[in-house]
Amino acid sequence: MDISVLKLFVDVVRQGSFAGVARDRNIDPSSVSRAIAGLEKELDLRLLQRTTRQISLTEAGKTYFDRIEPLVEELQQASDIAADVVGQPKGQLRVTVSASFGLKCIVPLLPQFEQLYPDLTVNLLFSDAVEDLLMNRIDVAIRLGLLQDSTLIAQQLMRTHYRVCASPDYLKRSPSITSPQDIADHNCLRFPLAGFQTQWLFKDTQGNLTEVPIHGNTMISNGIALQQCAIANMGLALLPNWLINEDLRTGTLVDVLPTYEVTGTDFSTAAWFVYPSRCYVPLKLRVFIDFFKQNVPHLVMP
Repeated sequence: MDISVLKLFVDVVRQGSFAGVARDRNIDPSSVSRAIAGLEKELDLRLLQRTTRQISLTEAGKTYFDRIEPLVEELQQASDIAADVVGQPKGQLRVTVSASFGLKCIVPLLPQFEQLYPDLTVNLLFSDAVEDLLMNRIDVAIRLGLLQDSTLIAQQLMRTHYRVCASPDYLKRSPSITSPQDIADHNCLRFPLAGFQTQWLFKDTQGNLTEVPIHGNTMISNGIALQQCAIANMGLALLPNWLINEDLRTGTLVDVLPTYEVTGTDFSTAAWFVYPSRCYVPLKLRVFIDFFKQNVPHLVMP
């Protein structure tokens, strides 16, 4: 039996879509459909129920999938181990990351990474959603903030923190800010995430907390866009250090309350590598994590 067809079947079940699997593999959807039909003919079983809107497993298909999925994972692991014996990472590495963090912290380092590992292809997928890594055949995600409990493995890339900032011109023509409460009188650029769009939380040097309601007529779901709006004198923005350190250093943006810690939800935030739990971590993933753990903090710190 063709192992590649079994892998195709597992991916189709995980994604629930012929088109999605075809798109990931850069092949025609009809090729996926024919491969699954051939597998069903070989087994003399109907594995999938197909409708115009979705596909689902038959009872026999579910039994077959439950037994095949761990075997396919074992075969992939065996391939990874054998390939790593050569000692040079190769193949494809699928990485998902938010657009802002990816553009600011990952993309500038890709040329250097490619020079070090010319046989490794990085497929960088920008997404602000929490993607299902197994379903989408993703090797590693880079996620920000607090991690939810899961069966995934996490390694910290770097600690992060937030600052409330604005352009010098905006501050010149706006009411002065000497305490967190003053922010309530300003136009705030908001991020549509729970805890970031209605209030900001401040902590002074003595550990006292102040929650300040915020108001503003602009809400944007992208950090770089919020940064650009702040530079364009549109108001105050709560932005992460990895995005604005250079702006603060050059004076393009000003930290309006430098003696306070500030956050939208939690003061203990970080950037994380997250990947599926496996007994064996492929060399291509290990070198990717090690390289960016070593280089990203130096890239974003002033």
